[in-house]
Amino acid sequence: MEKQQENGLIYGLNDKPPFKEAFFAALQHLLAIFVAIITPPLIIAGALKLDTETTGYLVSMALFASGISTFIQCRRFGGLGTGLLCIQGTSFSFIGPIISAGMAGGLPLIFGSCMAASSVEMLISRVLKYTKKIITPLISGIVVTLIGMSLIKVGITACGGGAIAQADGSFGSFRHVGLAALVLLLIIAFNRSSNRYLRMSSIVIGLVIGYIVAWCMGVVDFSSIQSYGGFNLPMPFRYGLAFDLSTIIALGLIFMITAIEAYGDITANSLISGEPVEGETFVKRASGGILADGFNSMLAGALNSFPNSVFAQNNGMIQLTGVASRYVGYYIAAFLVLLGLFPAVGLVFSLMPEPVLGGATLLMFGTVAFYRPVCGGGGWPQPVSASSRRKKSTERLLLSWPSVFPSA
Repeated sequence: MEKQQENGLIYGLNDKPPFKEAFFAALQHLLAIFVAIITPPLIIAGALKLDTETTGYLVSMALFASGISTFIQCRRFGGLGTGLLCIQGTSFSFIGPIISAGMAGGLPLIFGSCMAASSVEMLISRVLKYTKKIITPLISGIVVTLIGMSLIKVGITACGGGAIAQADGSFGSFRHVGLAALVLLLIIAFNRSSNRYLRMSSIVIGLVIGYIVAWCMGVVDFSSIQSYGGFNLPMPFRYGLAFDLSTIIALGLIFMITAIEAYGDITANSLISGEPVEGETFVKRASGGILADGFNSMLAGALNSFPNSVFAQNNGMIQLTGVASRYVGYYIAAFLVLLGLFPAVGLVFSLMPEPVLGGATLLMFGTVAFYRPVCGGGGWPQPVSASSRRKKSTERLLLSWPSVFPSA
């Protein structure tokens, strides 16, 4: 108990909080990750011009796969998983290569190549102590920043109305840009709130209000959905598998960086949870976490979803709630699995107008680009004070702004 008080924790790693407290802590984590999990499949489906039914199914499977992955990380099976309150969700880093793969060979090529490339991360987990000396925080930071900057262009396109608006000539119209700006400003406003519940829910609130405004403007058409009922039972390999060496290599490079990124996130999680960040226990925990990172991405491919990675934002949620118990992760996993089983969740979000999603992703992709302390030479993620969080949200937006203008 003294150790927990020193770390500011109410419940330590192996403590079992009462149901009500565990449920509420899990709900807060869910608010922090829900939008981040469903955004990649929405962007990918939009870029590939998939129909509403397929898009809804991909969103549902992203939630389902994230729930399974989170349970594996928190529970730890032998040497698979961290055994920490470690949340996994759909990764933004793979969006670019996945869209390119989808343009070339559709969903079968995406899922087949992702499953094959995930072996790179699992291999790195076995030789972690050697690879982390080569791929330093500075190197991974530069790569992650470049990924974030490339993703910002995707967000800008969505803000202008996306591929549909480009086709009908309405791209960049006031209706699209105004809707995106409304969502963006709402998220920033709520993110800067001193109320922790509003801050945690800022992205969700911004998207919900933007969705309602878009519906009032007649942009959302629910008539394309025939039914919201039933269950989305997982159907492994529903879309088939295909493989391409160049696509596997491109994705493998991202998996390599994701492994080192996961190492930093696990280090921060251990630090915040009052656990050791060096020694044999930590090395086993980090290796198991990275192995699970790759294994869960392979499992996600089998479940018709996209690669998963450890989410860093949940480290801040541990600080905020003072709950580091890995048993809370079981509740989070259950929430995600249940949400994935109901098609209504995926279908409703599949109809979200691209400008609404773009307003949120612009800031989120700025977060990806700004994630590492690249210019200073690196160091793994450390706990962020509440006083600096508001400043960082503005800095992330400013980092995104140059991408609005095409280079001369």
